[in-house]
Amino acid sequence: KKQVAEMKEKFPGFTPGLAILQVLNQIISGYSHLQIGISANHIKLPNTATEAEVLKCIASLNGDPAIHGFIVQLPLDSDKPINTEKITNAVSPEKDVDGLSSINAGKLSRGDLGDCFIPCTPKGCMELISQTGIQVAGKRAVVIGRSKIVGAPMHDLLLWNHATVTTCHSKTSTLAEEVGKADILVVAAGKAEMVKGEWIKPGAIVIDCGINHVPDSTKASGKRVVGDVAYNTAKEKASYITPVPGGVGPMTVAMLMQVLHVESAQRFLEKFQPGKWNIQYNQLTLKMPVPSDIEISRSCIPKPIDQVAKEVGLLPDEMELYGQTKAKVQLSALKRLKNQPDGKYVVVTGITPTPLGEGKSTTTIGLVQALGAHLHQNVFACVRQPSQGPTFGIKGGAAGGGYSQVIPMEEFNLHLTGDIHLTQNDQALYNRLVPSVNGVRKFSEIQIRRLQKLGINKTDPTTLTKEEVNMFVRLDIDPATITWQRVLDTNDRFLRKITIGQSPTEKGFSRTAQFDITVSSEIMAVLALSDSLDDMKMRLGRMVVASSKRGEPVTTDDLGVTGALAVLMKDAVKPNLMQTLEGTPVFVHAGPFANIAHGNSSVLADKIALKLVGKEGFVVTEAGFGADIGMEKFFNIKCRYSGLRPHVVVLVATVRALKMHGGGPAVSTRQAKVSLPFIKCTFCLLYSLQNLQLLAKGCSNLSKQIQNARMFGVPVVVAVNAFKTDTKAELALVVQQAKEAGAFDAVECTHWAEGGKGAVALAQAVQRASQTPSNFRFLYNVELPVIDKIRLIAQQIYGASDIELLPEAQEKVTLYTKQGFGNLPICMAKTHLSLSHDPEQKGAPTGFILPIRDIRASVGAGFLYPLVGTMSTMPGLPTRPCFYDIDLDPLSGEVNGLF
Repeated sequence: KKQVAEMKEKFPGFTPGLAILQVLNQIISGYSHLQIGISANHIKLPNTATEAEVLKCIASLNGDPAIHGFIVQLPLDSDKPINTEKITNAVSPEKDVDGLSSINAGKLSRGDLGDCFIPCTPKGCMELISQTGIQVAGKRAVVIGRSKIVGAPMHDLLLWNHATVTTCHSKTSTLAEEVGKADILVVAAGKAEMVKGEWIKPGAIVIDCGINHVPDSTKASGKRVVGDVAYNTAKEKASYITPVPGGVGPMTVAMLMQVLHVESAQRFLEKFQPGKWNIQYNQLTLKMPVPSDIEISRSCIPKPIDQVAKEVGLLPDEMELYGQTKAKVQLSALKRLKNQPDGKYVVVTGITPTPLGEGKSTTTIGLVQALGAHLHQNVFACVRQPSQGPTFGIKGGAAGGGYSQVIPMEEFNLHLTGDIHLTQNDQALYNRLVPSVNGVRKFSEIQIRRLQKLGINKTDPTTLTKEEVNMFVRLDIDPATITWQRVLDTNDRFLRKITIGQSPTEKGFSRTAQFDITVSSEIMAVLALSDSLDDMKMRLGRMVVASSKRGEPVTTDDLGVTGALAVLMKDAVKPNLMQTLEGTPVFVHAGPFANIAHGNSSVLADKIALKLVGKEGFVVTEAGFGADIGMEKFFNIKCRYSGLRPHVVVLVATVRALKMHGGGPAVSTRQAKVSLPFIKCTFCLLYSLQNLQLLAKGCSNLSKQIQNARMFGVPVVVAVNAFKTDTKAELALVVQQAKEAGAFDAVECTHWAEGGKGAVALAQAVQRASQTPSNFRFLYNVELPVIDKIRLIAQQIYGASDIELLPEAQEKVTLYTKQGFGNLPICMAKTHLSLSHDPEQKGAPTGFILPIRDIRASVGAGFLYPLVGTMSTMPGLPTRPCFYDIDLDPLSGEVNGLF
């Protein structure tokens, strides 16, 4: 009890955790955990428990970081056959306080006493011997019995305490002779009074581990308990002897409590500091010049994803593995961690970028690698899942770059776990089509009709064969016959506006429609803003799909498809776990666009990560486009709905972009496929020469974006993403300008070329900034009129003098206000290439009128999105995608030419 109290005092908030697994009602005699202030989990399985059920329970205890040791009470009194050896070996060695697993037994056998758990009875025997004050070293010891629980480990303990040990058993022919030689005698044969008093050497220490029942008419029960030694005669010759009962039994219980409560927790604390992950980081082998992203990604061997999950405190039953490098995380993890304090919340944004991007994703990954692998902080990155539109286009993937990447980058950039595509295997699709409701699965009427059509005359869903399930869930359509065309998450510009309903059978209901890329769907925004399954279903149900002729909104609930949508999204709502090059964890989840949506990864991923990192840890997430778009929406939309409050803004800037804002020529995307610091294209020569005057003028954009971030009451750290062509004087000027503009700090970063090592100074600045007060506040009150909220964003964030609503936009304001949507946040859809609506206006323009040509509603996601400027100024897809360079190696199966 004293030792437990000392641990709690040394490590506030820490409580030793133990578990006892029993089948039926085997009771540990004399055991009580409540008296010494520990956390105990007593698991009783019924006598109908199968071996698989016991193993599943053990696996859960193995993976639970709150359980530091547990025992499986033997025997397992089950009606089903259970392999005891398999059960004991399933217990994780570091939690096997019984010491019965082969690994612990093996360590004891070879003398690794400090690195294994010792069975409680032998441990108690050694404690009894030590209490006599007689030295074990040099003595002759005899152990009678060879069981795995007492005899064998007792032999090893005496041997490694330097006694000369002989092991005997009931079949030993010279047993009396061997006993007569023993200075120390330990008997665990399970045979009543087998060892006679006259056999014992005078002055010997006798430890009797036996418990036997013999007839005794003087007892009410008709029997009494005796040991394996004839106590009355043996006590006359032994110097010390343990009685039965009352000897080894109570000491075994004492040792059990000692091991369960103290030793298991102490060993945990030796390896794991509470609140600190025990995580294995990968060592980078840096090369110069820096190889391509895909070469770097493939040169690194990622850790098994279940190891990453274990390192960050996720339980096995909270994981759904997708191969060795990806996994989905069950939302039950958030429920389990609900009482844990949140970590520090950091958002990475940027100045107004060039068309190539300025490295926000790379900076995000470099920062978390620095915080984790180099500063040994608990840290999670939370990023969006990339769309295949940009991936196959000029911009490329979104895994980061250089030595700051999420890996494997092909898996990250292509499909991931299928959230965007919602692919299903036969059984998973069957489970969703015929779900279990209160433990009962039942076909609907329409499903019965389909079964009859297939010639399957069954009504019980559990009786379908594998082949019948396949026939039921798959329509087996001939692709050549499809007339209802759909698009995937790739580019097809001609589908942006189409006419549908041309067939005579549509009876004149033709209309103009459009196809959107998947990540621009409102469902993607709903996924990103939901904080639970219930919340997602509610948001899906209130999505407005049309208006009636009376002007009333028509929702998905009106169509009766809310449940179906929720079923399709059941897996997509679970965050995807991956890792960086240096082994730090990453959640990849949701991918809403940053123009017509809010451009941030999911609330759920952030919330789970914040719980996992703990109070002193960090969660680093990225907001799309520049600070005027992604960061503003992160604060006013994502933080408003999530209730989370950020601690630090990291603002990414590059010399290249600032020179462009200072009046440099337009940055071209010719010959450039991805936003690397070493891009070789026509404009590079114009930007490679030092020009401090041009750079200083362009810093007006940096200053404005710093002002924008500080407007929300959050400290700003500027990350100057250094390129090969930048001079020391240019980098120093940007740092100086940033500090003068009000940044908490500004730091030069080289994480693209050096991984986390190149972002250590940035990480340290973020740490310092996170310790300063954050007076976070929203820019506007959602109760303000729609026009006033739009005007505030335009004037305060963009620098406009006013806004101008075109007639269509004005009509929408009236309509949405009438329909009750006027109190939703605003999600501005404008060009990311300028603070204004005109992509040609660089720097920090002021005094312009911001035109609003239309307003649309994402009621389910929870925002109105005004369309700013003309269609030509909106972010779009490239005119020449990079399909031509992409190929699949038929021998290795590797993707070439994409990254």
